[in-house]
Amino acid sequence: MTQHWSRRDFLRRTATAGAVAIGGSTFLAACQSTGGGGGAGAGGVLENARSAGTIRIGIAGEEPYGFTDVGGNVTGEAPEVARIVLEAMGIAEVQAEQVDFGSLIPALNANRYDMVCAGMNITAERCGQAAFSIPDYTALTAFLVPAGNPEQVATFEDVAAKGLPLAVLSAAVEQGYAEAAGVPAGSISVYDDQNALLQAVTSGRAYAAALTDISLKWLAGKNPDAGVEVTEGITPTENGQPVVSAGGFVFRQADNDLREAFDAELQKAHDDGRWLTAASPFGFSEDNLPADGLTTEQLCSA
Repeated sequence: MTQHWSRRDFLRRTATAGAVAIGGSTFLAACQSTGGGGGAGAGGVLENARSAGTIRIGIAGEEPYGFTDVGGNVTGEAPEVARIVLEAMGIAEVQAEQVDFGSLIPALNANRYDMVCAGMNITAERCGQAAFSIPDYTALTAFLVPAGNPEQVATFEDVAAKGLPLAVLSAAVEQGYAEAAGVPAGSISVYDDQNALLQAVTSGRAYAAALTDISLKWLAGKNPDAGVEVTEGITPTENGQPVVSAGGFVFRQADNDLREAFDAELQKAHDDGRWLTAASPFGFSEDNLPADGLTTEQLCSA
């Protein structure tokens, strides 16, 4: 397994692998799914997972969303929130397989696991490939830059106007934001993990690295002597419109029973404070809860 290393008011106005048991360090060799592509009928994923008391999830090793810590435990906002939701559904054990971010949905659809717990942004393109939960959180976009931010970069438009090299994470949404703002493709370098983003900035290969402010603050906090800082979070735009960046859990399109049961319990966790208890150790706050009225359907059609 590879181990790498108020907004709320605005939103109201807009809208490899191997496996590890969460909370433990037992590595598993098998890659089978708990069930084959479901529905509510006999033998569906939800029924099988409840019967077995376990379900398999996919993560991508992106901190603090879903990663393997130095003790071999799978943790992060998404796995920990999933754990409390799945326990309420009668599924006590969660086993995780870590893959590259861009492989998360293909591996899900290949039945290597039954849901993705990686803080994945809900986008129209991804909605055509899989089914998303209700929005789990929202996050701003920020830049990792040299300490002092000598080029005074605050937006993707600044990166474009100043002709600066930019680093982004493979298969993440920030590359699209950059291109929409006019950053030339030749100025954008794609890296596989957060450590590589940090190294790109500290080595000068990139002036800035773009990711969610939550991810970058976590990364900078783990590397206090790296000589970098994180800019203020922004809401990027595409086609002149603000883009609401919201993440969720991902399911196969056939597994409606599992997704609907998960959505019901996730909403309860948002409402009763269990979500905040699970998410706050990873840099999330109440401001990251989705705005009232924000729906997956809106995000999928944006």
